[in-house]
Amino acid sequence: MAIRFPTLPLAFVLSLGLAPAAARADAQAPAGSAKGSLVIAGGALRADNAPVWKKIVELAGGRGARIAVFPTAAGNPERSGRLTAEILASYGARPFVVPLAARLAGTDVRRAADDPQLAASVRSAGGAFFTGGDQGRITAALRHADGGASAVLDALWDLYRRGGVIAGTSAGAAIMSKTMFYEGRAPLPTLRDGITDGRDIAPGLGFIGDEVFVDQHLLIRGRFARMLPAMLAKHYKLGLGIDENTAAVVAPDRSIAVIGYKGALLLDLGQASVDAARTGFNVTGARISYLDSGDRYDPASGRFTPGPDKEKVDPAVPSYRGPLFAADILGNTAVVDLLMKLCDSDQARATGIAFGDPAGAAADRGFEFNFTRTPESEGWTSNRADTYSVYRVRMDVRPVKLALPLYRAE
Repeated sequence: MAIRFPTLPLAFVLSLGLAPAAARADAQAPAGSAKGSLVIAGGALRADNAPVWKKIVELAGGRGARIAVFPTAAGNPERSGRLTAEILASYGARPFVVPLAARLAGTDVRRAADDPQLAASVRSAGGAFFTGGDQGRITAALRHADGGASAVLDALWDLYRRGGVIAGTSAGAAIMSKTMFYEGRAPLPTLRDGITDGRDIAPGLGFIGDEVFVDQHLLIRGRFARMLPAMLAKHYKLGLGIDENTAAVVAPDRSIAVIGYKGALLLDLGQASVDAARTGFNVTGARISYLDSGDRYDPASGRFTPGPDKEKVDPAVPSYRGPLFAADILGNTAVVDLLMKLCDSDQARATGIAFGDPAGAAADRGFEFNFTRTPESEGWTSNRADTYSVYRVRMDVRPVKLALPLYRAE
């Protein structure tokens, strides 16, 4: 029987049906019990990305699984919820849209978030999916003003702890870590000016746990650089940055598998240090890895497993020779392109720089990124496509200045 919410737009509530067997398990699982899975998409998730959508449906219980769609972050939640539900339905799920969005006409978000019927429908589902938009709208809707959890947020945690899947794209990915970018600025200003709590970062929902920081739209926007000061400010050792139309699947044992179009960057600050005496952002001894689609990583053991179509790069037969340099390391996929060349090169080191508009503020202030192969570094290449995986390259970042003007008219 469908559950109806008379104070909310009925067009938003789809048929709920009966929960699958897995979803009818004890919803009040203790905090220490086995957790479910996460599917964290880096944004711009296309409807034809079958590996990602099929994985969400599979982890929610397979064909016929009920999945709660949260369009809470969207600027047009009615449209976003409807379109997302249509995509999930096309892959065999039985989705229903949760009418919980500040921008949904006629909705009292606070009241809806504590509605027992709405919470019950979410709790009995096999999975939940958060659309993109503004992640601040999600946390504002699901948390009370004092920071406490709403009934719907408690239901989501019950769903997850019971073995269900929590998925999301873009804003829906940002909320997965305990700390999220809130009004995140571009990478270069973030490096220059530092991180401010409540402006740049704010509490997320923390489904991935306390140890991993998550960011999205990663490679196409060069956002790996803005992750560094955020991770240092909040004492994260591990950062997971996922590119667009790509997802990281986090299993109950916390292992990570990358699926979809591109890949994800893994930042490890376990051996990193900062020179407090130096003016400006700096970090030494960080490790950066690129996990391509099909790769896996186990944070507990530190073990990296390349996709089945990968073979190890032979350093004795390099594909690239001569110095490696990127004039805009924050450009679209620039850092991955440079790492790929480094792992299959006769060089042990590559350098990239980042500066802003020569006519803009602080035009002379930028950063130098040095990437160095070490004995623990590994490179893998596909024998079927021109793609690479790169594991544990050392990364050092330091502030640098340009002498202006860069050129003079003759």
